[in-house]
Amino acid sequence: MSLLQYLINGISIGSVYAIIALGYTMVYGIAKMLNFAHGDVIMVGAYISFCVTNYMGLPAIVSVLAAMAVCTLLGILIEGLAYKPLRGVPSLAVLITAIGVSYFLQNAAQLIWGSAPKNFSSIVSVQPLHLFNDRIVITGEVIVTILTSVAIMVALTLFTGKTKIGKSMRAVAEDRAAAQLMGINVNRTISTTFAIGSCLAAVAGVLLCSTVPTLMPTTGSMPGIRAFTAAVFGGIGSIPGAMLGGVLLGIIETFTKAYLSTEFSDAIVFLVLILVLLVKPAGLLGKQIQEKV
Repeated sequence: MSLLQYLINGISIGSVYAIIALGYTMVYGIAKMLNFAHGDVIMVGAYISFCVTNYMGLPAIVSVLAAMAVCTLLGILIEGLAYKPLRGVPSLAVLITAIGVSYFLQNAAQLIWGSAPKNFSSIVSVQPLHLFNDRIVITGEVIVTILTSVAIMVALTLFTGKTKIGKSMRAVAEDRAAAQLMGINVNRTISTTFAIGSCLAAVAGVLLCSTVPTLMPTTGSMPGIRAFTAAVFGGIGSIPGAMLGGVLLGIIETFTKAYLSTEFSDAIVFLVLILVLLVKPAGLLGKQIQEKV
């Protein structure tokens, strides 16, 4: 396999990380909290898509829309029941709650669907692209994943910059108290943010399992951690930063597995993150915020 093939594969898996990281970065940027249950929402979305396709026999696009709808409602429910009562409390309590929600979703999935891995059938029907006399093969999953991640990033950028709700999100992210004084409904804005992030998690879960066709209750754990790393890498709170961090993380991971070792790929990824943060603590595209005292 050529260098270019590894690069394409790295951009593909990095695009999945980018979609997940966008959910992390939106929630952190606006609600100032880390939702570590986000990776498990990915898993729920993949299971919903799997059930709609395999048990109901409905088309792939219907399964994706169902996964997006269920995860959107799940995100609103999680925010309302687990996180909303904790506003204003120390961040450690929120972090512990997020970990608890994560384990709850994993165990609930195990009770509902069992712990045995399921073979996830790809929802992508796009034909692969053969280049240079078949020396480079770009699968349909790779094409759809990359195009979807770019489209989502552009849509979110326009949404936060042009729409009334998006501007409300930016205002809450800048100064929650001042935004509330200006008449912005902070609770509704944060709930909307969770809904959007969870909807993106469903898309990421379906694309991830279409590329790596194994589904189990822990499917979202490591991709969620890697995506959080990508968000920090690119600059958490920045939409372009989440995209850049996800793609770079995927490329680093793929080349590490190809040329060094699959066993040390995660170690190399986190080492690169540490080095970047030592040089630029806010991440590649993040902005250093000066706190007033």
